[in-house]
Amino acid sequence: MDLVNVPALRFPNSAVFGVQLKPFVSSLSLRRTLIKNRLVVEARANARKESAKIRNRRKQKKFDGTPRRPRLSVFCSEKQLYAMLVDDQNKKCLFYGSTLQKSIRQDPPCSNIEAAQRVGEELVKACVELNINEISSYDRNGFARGERMQAFEIAISSFGFLPG
Repeated sequence: MDLVNVPALRFPNSAVFGVQLKPFVSSLSLRRTLIKNRLVVEARANARKESAKIRNRRKQKKFDGTPRRPRLSVFCSEKQLYAMLVDDQNKKCLFYGSTLQKSIRQDPPCSNIEAAQRVGEELVKACVELNINEISSYDRNGFARGERMQAFEIAISSFGFLPG
């Protein structure tokens, strides 16, 4: 009898039986890649500014303003100063003052430092009218104490909001 040369049936990846072969991964190489990924530490740009903002957000959560003890929030841009008394429970602004307001600038025109001091004096007057004797927190929004901020703080410290 003659043998007929019949090629064997070949199924790639054993698709007929639903079994797929997976490449072998040793646990040793897997451990090495995990250890390498854990040790990677990236430095943040402007980490000091970010941390000041994070601290400020944490402080705002801790000190909520009430109608009797509002939060004093101060924003200081490159040229101007803005101050607000905030009642966080009712979500209202009890007082707003800035160095841009015409009532604070008055005649003759004054410098930004003098205007910041006048904003502090107006804040004290508003607190007397609203019967506010204490603030829950003084929120500088992470800004450093420049000349305008210091002039503002001197004016409000006379009322007893700040020590010193």
